[in-house]
Amino acid sequence: MAKQWYVVHTYSGFEKRVVTLLEEKVKNEKIEDQIDDVLIPTEDVIELKKGKKKVSKKKTFPGYILVHMEMNTTNWHVVKSIPKVTGFVGGINPVPIPEHDVKAMIELAKSESPRIASKYVEGDTVEVIDGPFLGFTGLVEVVNPDKEKVRVIVSIF
Repeated sequence: MAKQWYVVHTYSGFEKRVVTLLEEKVKNEKIEDQIDDVLIPTEDVIELKKGKKKVSKKKTFPGYILVHMEMNTTNWHVVKSIPKVTGFVGGINPVPIPEHDVKAMIELAKSESPRIASKYVEGDTVEVIDGPFLGFTGLVEVVNPDKEKVRVIVSIF
């Protein structure tokens, strides 16, 4: 049976721990030929922290990891027995994801241009903290993350 990519559901925030434990278990069980790759889908994001831009890695799908493996009962139980793993997407009959989707996720993680994270989304209510409209509240109409600007509708009457 050929190896395919499967999605494994984990407790959110424990993805790195699950990957480490799974890699150790695969090595101890000597089944590297059956389970050969484990990934946490991530992407680079630019965030503003204390007025400075910082590039950080964000999980594309928090609570999920990708496992390249040969699916059989033994391997299913090896993965399922890892602490903080809740199971495969698809339950007892996991469905593999297409290779091209995994390649797209890997390319996103390797992308040269990080995505700009915005604290605001259209429809948010915000308070103006500077300028002539200080203290007024408004509604975010447009978010432009490339220019790091938002357009806010402020009612002054």
